[in-house]
Amino acid sequence: MEADISTQAVGLASNTDFSLLSLFIRADIVVKTVIILLITCSIYSWAVIIEKFRLFKKINVSSEEFEKKFWNSKSAESFYNNLPANIDDPMALVFKDAMQNLLKKKSKTDLNNRMTTMLETGIEKQISKISKGFTFLATVGSTAPFIGLFGTVWGIMNSFQSIAISRNTSLAIVAPGIAEALFATALGLLAAIPAVIAYNKFNNDSIKYSQKLENFSKRFLTII
Repeated sequence: MEADISTQAVGLASNTDFSLLSLFIRADIVVKTVIILLITCSIYSWAVIIEKFRLFKKINVSSEEFEKKFWNSKSAESFYNNLPANIDDPMALVFKDAMQNLLKKKSKTDLNNRMTTMLETGIEKQISKISKGFTFLATVGSTAPFIGLFGTVWGIMNSFQSIAISRNTSLAIVAPGIAEALFATALGLLAAIPAVIAYNKFNNDSIKYSQKLENFSKRFLTII
C-alpha cells in the first residue's frame, strides 16, 4: 500500500510542469497580480537604468567639452552669444540662464549675490531633471522583496489549504503550490537587486556631477 502511494506521488511529480509559464498559469489571482506587478516594475526599472546610464555618459562628455570651449573663449558674453539655441548640456544651461539674467539686469548693485543665487537655482533645476526616476528605483529596491514575500506567503497559505481539503500531505501535492509561491519571491529579488545597485551608482554619479557644476559656477563668478 505504501509502495503504491509512493509510486503515485512520483508519478504526479513527474507529470507536473514546473516551467515559469506553467507556474504563473496555475497561480491564483492574488499571486498572479503580484507577479505581473513585479515584472512591470522590473521592466520599467531597466528602462530607467538604461536611460540614466546613457544620460550620465552623455553629459559627462558634453560638460567637459563645454568647459574646455568656455575657458578658451575670449569673453563670457561672446561665448554666450555663440551658443547653439538647442543646447541641452546641464552645465551649458546653467551658464545660459545665468548670462540671460546678467544681461537683462542693467543694475550692477549686489551683482555677486544675485549671480550666486541664480547659479544655485540653475544647478538645483538641472540636478532635479537628472535625478528624475531615482525615487522609483529606490522604491522598487526597498519594496519589491516585500511584495514578492507577500505573494509567497499567500501561495503557501493556499498550499496548506489544499492539504487540509485533500487530506493528502504528499510532496507531489504540496510542491507545485510552494514552487508558485517561491516564484514570487524570486521575482521580487530580481526586480529589487538591480534597482538598488543602479540607485546607489546613479545617486553617487549625480552628487559628483553636482560638485562639477558647483566648481564651474564658483570659477565663473570670479570672472564676472
